[in-house]
Amino acid sequence: MRDFTTVMKALADANRVKIVKMLQHRVMCVCEIQATLELAQPTVSKHLQILAKAGLVVSEKEGLWVNYRLGDGSSSPYAATLLGNLRHWLEGDREIKPLVTKLPAIAREEICRRQPTEARPRSGSRSPTPA
Repeated sequence: MRDFTTVMKALADANRVKIVKMLQHRVMCVCEIQATLELAQPTVSKHLQILAKAGLVVSEKEGLWVNYRLGDGSSSPYAATLLGNLRHWLEGDREIKPLVTKLPAIAREEICRRQPTEARPRSGSRSPTPA
């Protein structure tokens, strides 16, 4: 029962559903998700933590970046089922469609170049640090 409620609670937030829908289309880092959803970095990180706990997303470090992608569903049959269904659900939704349309133009290199040095994430954060 705990696995079921963890997955359901993770998807009970609109921003977390949006993150899952975006990750269906591409791997993203925190700064890209932040820029697309126009949310604060700590907020995005917290959402990703909840999704990861539910087995819906996984992360992988690549140099300065931490990349997030959808989980494969192996950690929970509930996560697997909902990820499969979400592939078909909400694609035409008025909140999801514009986000998906924005994804090709979201580039982490551009996002970090635009950020002032003092606003960039510090070492240990889930976004890249300045060189």
